[in-house]
Amino acid sequence: MSKQISRREFAKRTIVAGMGTLGISPVLSCVKKQNQLPGDNMRLGFVTYLWGKDWDLPTVIANCAEARFAGVELRTKHAHGVEPTLNKAQRAEVAKRFADSPVTCVGYGSNQEFHSPDPQILEKNIRDSFELVKLCHDIGASGLKVKPNTLPKEIAPEKTIEQIGLSLNKIGKFAADYGQQIRVEVHGRITSELPNMKAIFEHVDQPNVGMCWNCNGEDLLPPGLEGNFNLVKDRFGNTVHVRELNSDNYPYQELFNLFVAMDYQGWILLEARTDPEDKVTAMKEQFALFNTMIENARSAKG
Repeated sequence: MSKQISRREFAKRTIVAGMGTLGISPVLSCVKKQNQLPGDNMRLGFVTYLWGKDWDLPTVIANCAEARFAGVELRTKHAHGVEPTLNKAQRAEVAKRFADSPVTCVGYGSNQEFHSPDPQILEKNIRDSFELVKLCHDIGASGLKVKPNTLPKEIAPEKTIEQIGLSLNKIGKFAADYGQQIRVEVHGRITSELPNMKAIFEHVDQPNVGMCWNCNGEDLLPPGLEGNFNLVKDRFGNTVHVRELNSDNYPYQELFNLFVAMDYQGWILLEARTDPEDKVTAMKEQFALFNTMIENARSAKG
């Protein structure tokens, strides 16, 4: 598959990618079908961290299909072996495996970060992000997950915040040529606080750069979950990371209420932290909880 696209296709992709910042998924249909209910376009997917970290790619796809997870975000450095070192034929094989299955390759979860005060480290992270964007394109994914990780103590916070935002613009501009969204995970010491994420995105002007809500404890800091959610919801991309939905340390039903109320049009990706013996059975339990929470949210919206 060539990276070259027509001007018309490029414009189409850029517009569709821009919908991600409004919570409208370029992976999913952006036109509501007749009689659809709020939440109908929220789809459950899987992050290979940690439950799938030891699975090869055929096993990842087979287990997601069995558990009725519609998509997967492939995490870097995992046993599935999807890395930038894959050659053209190997990348095509990954794309074909997904195309021949009911499971969508939602994206790639990288560890790229852009807070370093060292210009050489920063530039390397940006260059490596470019290569991962190419990988996403070649394997049939729709976006790359990146993350801020901290604000260095020795640098004025506003300077690092601006640096991160401008770096995201560079990557987003590059990614638009490949039809990819850049998904910025709410992550890291200090940077996981939602006012700081909002400040980063005040420097982001590329329409295909969106925020990936990450269900952190910091979400519950004053003004609380709803207040922090509303602070940044206009910048959401088309992926959300959640942990086990039956966890008692995060108000997942309240979160689902908020997503259904805004009729979010994207992927809810399970990034589990526990270690159940039978992970496929555990995935099936999460699938059932996902659907129950959407129904509960509709009732609450009422």
